Parts: sequence; structure tokens; C-alpha cells
Amino acid sequence: MVSSLANSVVFFNFFFLLIPSSLAFYTPSRPLQLLQIEPNNKIPLIPRTDLKLSPKEEQDKLIRSERGKRSSVAGDRVVELKQPLGLVLDEDELGNVFVETVAPLGNAARSGVVKKGDFVVMCSATFGDQLWSCRGVGLGRVLSAIKIRRGPVTMVFENAKERRGVVDRSGRVSKAQDDARLKAQEKKDRLMQELEEDEKDLKKGFFGLW
Repeated sequence: MVSSLANSVVFFNFFFLLIPSSLAFYTPSRPLQLLQIEPNNKIPLIPRTDLKLSPKEEQDKLIRSERGKRSSVAGDRVVELKQPLGLVLDEDELGNVFVETVAPLGNAARSGVVKKGDFVVMCSATFGDQLWSCRGVGLGRVLSAIKIRRGPVTMVFENAKERRGVVDRSGRVSKAQDDARLKAQEKKDRLMQELEEDEKDLKKGFFGLW
């Protein structure tokens, strides 16, 4: 009797020792499903501002920022020229119109404002007092606007240094707009969270689960 009981104990001990080693070789029939953590899609991504833009990207950014611009601003180099302007204009590979030559005795030279190499960034609309942006529009459109215009033409010029200042100002304005959007989104998220918590409290009160 004692011998039989001892044999049973030894058998069960061996059986329980065998279970962990067997589990080590267990291969599930289906791949294990890992817990996926969903990202918080309420937090907007903040655009990188430390990346260097290419000339095309830089110009596209300026065009977007000045799309609705219809007048010059403080710091712009503005000049009103009688026709003929006394300028030879050309365009670069991005469609920016620049001053190729300033005629020595022309109206532009007399103004003392326009220099060779300056870019035409705005000019008078075909009628009225508004200005149109000329960034990337091409030489043909600028010349057409000037020819159709009767009387003097108001133009805004900038050189490379002035362009860098415009880009920097545009970047600061863009960052301020991004910060404002981020704060507005955070405020909206807080309000939504408060509404959800209030709704939960109302449901608890309805069922008497205070």
C-alpha cells in the first residue's frame, strides 16, 4: 500500500515537472494578436520649422502667404513710374520677373529706387488702385498688366536681402498662426473632455449611482 502510494506521488511530481517543459515547445495554431495602442489623434502634429526649404518651396510659401494681398505694407520698396518705365524685364526659371536693365535716362532711373537685379513682386492691377502679386506669374502676365494699364504704374521691388526679410517675416507669421491653431485645438479638446465627463455624471445621477 505504502509502495503504491509512493509510486503515485513520484508519477504526479514527474507529470507536473513535464508540463512547463512541454509549454516551451508549444506553437499556437494562429499568430498571437498583440495589443495595439491607438495614437491620440486629438493632438495635432506641429510642423517642422527647422528644415531648410528649397527655392521652389520657399517661393510657394510666399505665394500662399500673399495670395490675398492687394496693397503694399510697411517696409516694401514702392515706386510709382510713368510710362514708358525705362526698364528691360526678364524672368527666372521659377517665373519671377526681375530687372535686367535700367535705362540710364528712363523714368525708373530717375526715381533712384529701382536697381538692376531687383525682383518685381507687385504691380498695379489693370484698373483701380489695387496691386497684384507678381511672384511666379511669369513675364508675359506682368507685361500685359503694364501695357493695359493707363497712366502711371505702381510697382513693388525687392532684392535678395529684402526677400530674405520677407521670408523670415512670413515664417514668423506662419509660426504664430500654427501656435494659435494649436491653442484653439487644445481648448476644444478640453471642452469636449469636460462635456464627456458631465455626460457621464448625468448618467450616473439618472440611475442613482452617485
